[in-house]
This record gives sequence, C-alpha cells and structure tokens, in this order.
Amino acid sequence: MVKISFIGHSAFKITGETYSLLIDPFITGNPVAAYSDLKADDILLTHAHGDHLGDSIEIAKNTGAQITAIFELANYCTEKGVKAQGVNIGGKVPFPWGSAYWLPAAHSSGTPDGRYGGVPASILINIDGKSIYHAGDTGLHYDMKMIGEFYKPQIAMLPIGGFYTMGINEAVRAAQWLDCNKIIPMHYDTFPPIKTDPEEFKAELEAIGKECIILKPGQKVEI
Repeated sequence: MVKISFIGHSAFKITGETYSLLIDPFITGNPVAAYSDLKADDILLTHAHGDHLGDSIEIAKNTGAQITAIFELANYCTEKGVKAQGVNIGGKVPFPWGSAYWLPAAHSSGTPDGRYGGVPASILINIDGKSIYHAGDTGLHYDMKMIGEFYKPQIAMLPIGGFYTMGINEAVRAAQWLDCNKIIPMHYDTFPPIKTDPEEFKAELEAIGKECIILKPGQKVEI
C-alpha cells in the first residue's frame, strides 16, 4: 500500500512500504500548508519556482535527503550545500524504492534569485508497484496523451487553479488524455489568482466516469 499525503498547493509526501519521498515541498510562505512529518529519503522537484523548490534545500540539509531535479536546478541545489542529482527529460531514473521519469510540462522555470532553472517537468513515479503522475505546473499539452498511452499512470495529480496553469476544463481533458481514472486536484486556492472550486472539477470528472479525490492539506489517501 502506498500513502499519498497532501501538504498543500502542489506539495505531496508519498510513503511506500520502506521509503518515502517529497514532491515540491513548499512550506514557508504557503498559507495552506499542513503536515506532520517532512522527513523523507528523497525530494523530487518539478521546477525551480519558489512555490515548488520551496523548502527543499533546508529539508535536505536537516534530513540528508537527496534532491533530484532537472540538471540546472540540481546544480543550483548543489551550490547551496546539499546532495542533488541532475536529470533530464525522458530518462528512467532508478531509486531504491523504484524509479521515476521527468517528463514534459508546459510552463517556465527560474530560481528565486532569477537564474535559469532548466526546463519545467512533470514526474512519473513508480513505487511499490504503483504508478503516480505529478503534472507539475503546466498548461494543457498533447504530450499528456503520449504519457497516458506509454506510461499508463494509475493516479494523477493535476493543477486546476488556472492563471499560472491549466484550469478545470483543461484538467478534465488532461485526465482523459492520461487515461487515468483517479485524479487528485492541486495548485488551487493557495493565493487569490488561483481560487477555484474543486467540487466543480469533481462533478465534471464523475460525469465522464473518473474518480476525483479531493484532499485538504494534511489529508492522505492510500492506493
């Protein structure tokens, strides 16, 4: 059994039988963050923006966790004094708990001090026999159809807040292209520009036969 805990915004903790990992752990400055334990074996980052890089460097320093991110962002993290592994789009990255792919996303990526953060990414995680897709910050893009056909995620986290990412209508289409029947909405209600109604998203997904798992920050689901 794999546990997916929603920290808030786009931040999650995924816990398998033996290992755990954090994705985009934005805590400081996150008005909705809720968590009980930030200790993890690995930290995975989709891109360099402050609301996704978040507290990764501090957590890595405190716990010894390794950060894995797109090459330029990983180099930035290494310069800050933590252990980081640089990857790029499309390669299979092995971990003690399974594997992950950094895949396309339609967005931008820059570090908090204005440096180029490499290309933005989504992440496909394989842990304890489960396939989990975190779309990162993204607009709707046709690579999602390829990801659904080739990587076949069982559950997907999709942004629905609009303004900086796709909104509800695009996320519904993304769920169809991903051919994924369990969807967790993310990247909404953190700040006024991305205020939206997840119940509307849930209704639209249920109308096409898909399950929407709305998690409040601090809640978790087992898959």
